[in-house]
Order: sequence, then C-alpha cells, then structure tokens
Amino acid sequence: MAAAELTSRGYHVTLVDKGRTAGGRLATRHVGQGRADSGAQFFTVREPAFVAIAQRWLKNGWVHVWSHGWSDGSLGGAPPAGNPRYASRDGMSTLAQHLGAELEDAGAVLVTQQRITALRLVGGEWLARTAGNEEYHATKMLLTAPVPQSMALLDASAIQLARSQRRALVRIEYAPCLCAMLLLDSDTALPHPGAIQRPDEPISWIADNRAKGISAEATVVTMHASPTWSSAHFDDNETTLLDFFSAELGKWMRPPAHIVAGQMKRWRYALPTQLHAERFLQATGVPSLYFAGDAFGAPRIEGAALSGLAAAQAMTLDVP
Repeated sequence: MAAAELTSRGYHVTLVDKGRTAGGRLATRHVGQGRADSGAQFFTVREPAFVAIAQRWLKNGWVHVWSHGWSDGSLGGAPPAGNPRYASRDGMSTLAQHLGAELEDAGAVLVTQQRITALRLVGGEWLARTAGNEEYHATKMLLTAPVPQSMALLDASAIQLARSQRRALVRIEYAPCLCAMLLLDSDTALPHPGAIQRPDEPISWIADNRAKGISAEATVVTMHASPTWSSAHFDDNETTLLDFFSAELGKWMRPPAHIVAGQMKRWRYALPTQLHAERFLQATGVPSLYFAGDAFGAPRIEGAALSGLAAAQAMTLDVP
C-alpha cells in the first residue's frame, strides 16, 4: 500500500520481500490438489479511507463478501449478522499478487526471495544489502516487517535510534499462531458459510476453503490455534501438532471422511497485542527512516493498509 501510494506520486520505489511472493500473512498454500489460506482469513472494512480501497478491490473482482459473521459451532441456523467479511478470490496471496502486478505496471520494482541483512548510511543515503549480496540504494527507507525483525536488522547494522523511539518500538508485542491445513477426502460438517470462530477455545478458528471459494478441487480445512495455546505449544514437533489438530477436526467431519494430508505453518508474529498508538513511526537522528505495519494504529489487514498509506504520505513531505 505504501509503495503504491509513493509510486502514484512519482517516486521510484523498490519493494523487497524475503518471501516467494510479497504479502506476508496474505498467504495461501497448495495442499494436495487443494488450496488453503494459512495467514489472514478475511478482512473487515470500518474506516472511510479503507472503504474506497475495498470497493475498488470488489469492483475488480479480486475480493468477495464471504459472510457477515461466524457461528461458534453451537448455534443452529445462520450465523449472527455483522459487518461484511471479505475474502480474496483464489486465496489471500492472490490479492497480494494483484497489488504487486499493479505496482510493476506503474513502474515500481518488486523483488522477492531476497532478505535484507544489513543497512548502512552512505553519504546520507541508505544502502540495503541482502543475504545474496544484492544492494539497493534509497533516499528514504520504510520497514514494514514485524517490529522485532526490523529491530534485529537495525541492531545487526549498528543503526542507533533515539532512546524514546527505541522504547516505543520495543514495547510493541505480538502473539503467535499455529496453523494447520488439512486435506480431506470428503466435505466437512462445518456450519454455513463454512467456518466457526471460538476465541476462548484452544482451536479458535476452523474454515473450509472449498466453502470459502478458493479450493474447488479439494476440501482443505484451515485451523488456527488461539494465542495462548500457540504460545504454549509453538515449539512442539510437527507430528504432535498435526495429531492434535486432526483430532479436533474429527468433530467436524462427516463419516466416513478421512484426513489424507496435512501441513503446519508457524506464525511467530501473527497478532499484534501491544500496538504503537500512531499509524507509523518516523525515526529521528537518522535520515528518512520509517516503520509501519499492522502493529501501528490498528491491527489486521485494514490497520496495515492504512498504516502504509499514512507512512507514504509522510514520506512525501520529508525532504532529505
């Protein structure tokens, strides 16, 4: 979102992401012949600035309204009514791919599978070096990785922040999430529209990706453990975790359905639990260094999008 805003204002932008595709927790995986969202499952729209963005995505056919609420598994009939929950057609990673394609069409450079390992200031400009010894020069730098990763990068690079700003960034905290993606040989018994949400249970989220509309070829279920359970079991071995998730899913399978394959994904920085009050942070004492993401101002997809936009707007006013 930040790169798109800056590019639209005439800046030359390079976006570097360590993943195979850009997007972070806008993540979708293949499991057998099916697909599953492993990170963000849906998004809501509350603030006017994000309404226009979501409406454009809806008009483009990139997203659709999946539901207006979820059952907790004990309710009969339809789930409770609420704000629209939007999902991305073909999976959340596809939304990121659409945004990335727009960036490149607008002239931005999108680099994936490159992890930045060092930053230096050279003549008042930033030099970013990757693990593959690629180098990128910039007059302005925006870090949107989870803040502990950004701080580790700064520490490894001996980049000093003002004490108050370092305290503000270190204060940001995240909860982890353990995610299981399980392939079934039959449909599930999950209530309409194919998901349940139980924040106080060890398994807080269960979703049928076929019912969601992103896995027409096979039934793949995404399951998220709660922050508390994920914290307690984050380092358990994969076999133990898959056995636990499989047993929990058994309550929502129609006999004689079987689980035929499974994958685990460990999100260490899944949910910001202690946020920075402002939508971004501009460092002082070093030239044009900014921090943004879903831990700034508000969490989740909407918060991340608005954080990126706010940071980009501030960067355009920052004269090196």
